[in-house]
Amino acid sequence: MSKPPKPKYRTTNWSAYNESLRERGALLLWSDKDMEWAGAPSGKRGCSPSFSDAAVQFCLMIKNLYGLALRQTTGMVRSLLKLAGLDWDMPDCSTLSRRHKHLQATLTHQRRGEALHLLVDSTGIKMLGEGEWKRKKHGADYRRQWRKVHLGIDAQTLEVRAIEVTANSVGDAPMLPALLEQIPPDEPIESVGADGAYDTKACHAAIASRGGERADSRAQERETVEGSGDARARNEILRTTYRLGRAIWKKWSGYHRRSLVETKMRCFKLLGERVMARDFDRQVAELKIRAALLNRFTQLGTPQTVRAA
Repeated sequence: MSKPPKPKYRTTNWSAYNESLRERGALLLWSDKDMEWAGAPSGKRGCSPSFSDAAVQFCLMIKNLYGLALRQTTGMVRSLLKLAGLDWDMPDCSTLSRRHKHLQATLTHQRRGEALHLLVDSTGIKMLGEGEWKRKKHGADYRRQWRKVHLGIDAQTLEVRAIEVTANSVGDAPMLPALLEQIPPDEPIESVGADGAYDTKACHAAIASRGGERADSRAQERETVEGSGDARARNEILRTTYRLGRAIWKKWSGYHRRSLVETKMRCFKLLGERVMARDFDRQVAELKIRAALLNRFTQLGTPQTVRAA
């Protein structure tokens, strides 16, 4: 029996989405005259910072977006400020390098009144290693090293809402509670979509503590466990898959929405297959800045597709 043909989709807001794609290349997109550029008094002993965290993040966003070195970044930012008609002082490369290590990057997002549908997954970003061509042609001279990026995105707006960066040896499931902690306590979480790596008691307990109704994770064939609310939620998923089958349960529960976070990871890697910083703290800040860049692109506009008849 032949497989049914794949459904076709069409974009209903192509004009607006096409304009948003053009806006992503605008040089003055990242400048904001209302930005707090000068640093605020810290209230501690010693000299207060001359530049705010927002100013440092702005410079590092330009650096990551265009793949520049720090000195070239200062020159480009100076040109952008001149084009915007701003006479602000410019931090030098030493200041950017020093502030980069301790920068707490800010992720902006569009707050909605509805409950959050969070999609979670992880991917690897190369930190140290040879190129793919050299490894395939001549073999590897040393082992490659990676940083693991754990992402949580909003299934509706496709914005990155939570991000954690760890070593490659850290598993997926232990980082789910940390991702959920980044969601404001007053924002309800209706569901969390993830793959089978997150099908653990600790993950189900973390989701239940935030009020999530279900974990859209692939149910493994384990014995049911009676007890707490998180165990009963997982048992319900198991009973449903046994009764309806895994394929029907995936379609009924919306499990395939998880592909949206994998698509976001592909967009994340388009900003660079490897991280440029060398120490861990700067690598964390760099990867969080990439997530902030993606959120800014997403806020300009996303395609709205419907299934073609």
